[in-house]
Amino acid sequence: MQSLSLAYRQLNTLILGKPRAIRLALACLIARGHLLIEDVPGVGKTTLAHGLAAVLGLHYQRVQFTSDLLPADILGVNIYLRDSGSFRFHQGPVFSQLLLADEINRASPKVQSALLEAMEERQVSIDGESHPLPVPFFVIATQNPSEQLGTFPLPESQLDRFLMRISLGYPAAEAERALLLGQDRRSLLEDITPCLSGDGLLQLQQKAAALTVSPDLADYVLALLQATRQDRGYLTGLSPRAGLALLAAARAWALLEGRDHVLPEDVKAIFPAVAGHRLGLSGDATASLNTLLEHVAIP
Repeated sequence: MQSLSLAYRQLNTLILGKPRAIRLALACLIARGHLLIEDVPGVGKTTLAHGLAAVLGLHYQRVQFTSDLLPADILGVNIYLRDSGSFRFHQGPVFSQLLLADEINRASPKVQSALLEAMEERQVSIDGESHPLPVPFFVIATQNPSEQLGTFPLPESQLDRFLMRISLGYPAAEAERALLLGQDRRSLLEDITPCLSGDGLLQLQQKAAALTVSPDLADYVLALLQATRQDRGYLTGLSPRAGLALLAAARAWALLEGRDHVLPEDVKAIFPAVAGHRLGLSGDATASLNTLLEHVAIP
């Protein structure tokens, strides 16, 4: 846990005034989930993604998503070797422990869908042959608000592959003043010390997955799922897979809190980040979902 505390402190030095968003991001990765960071340009989305890769000590590659990007640019391609008459697979950037998909919604739906198998199955299929991805494997994607020019909305099937969607928002005045007077963020990235490794992160994931969930807490999660399905304000309610995602994220949050069991407060803490994008809510859905949380009784 000392390594997690050090990672958290370094990230808070890098991204000023956003401790909750940083904590949610760490919980997402500990829960074996992919992370979507949605906000306007210039608030630190890409910097946070780079910082997470650096403090976790993971091999990562960054892809700038653009309208002319092709699936092969991400997944890789089979190259014909004329001398031997055979093909050799050339791996794309997805073959890394952490893929930074920058401005993912600026690429076409065809390119976006190329990531579906990788995010769900941790493998990619090229010309009928499956290629396993490294362990651990994560996608941290950033996206601009869908109302901005040159963006393609992510389909629901891909949104569901992201365990959490978080927003950073503008910093408070005091934090922004410190940002203006402080060092360049790129230079701070170079000074980050890795606190974990791939194996260390896997151990944390296993520890989080083993945390105790009581039957009463499972009933509480079930009540939340049912509430979203009965509320006519949502196009569709949360699926059973969303319920599993809620429990996984709550376990990771409890681990960050230093406990060996999950409380309803852990579920409440991660609920907006896990549920908002699955319910079709745009932007920061915290206010709307907090209202729902107030109406669902804790067992």
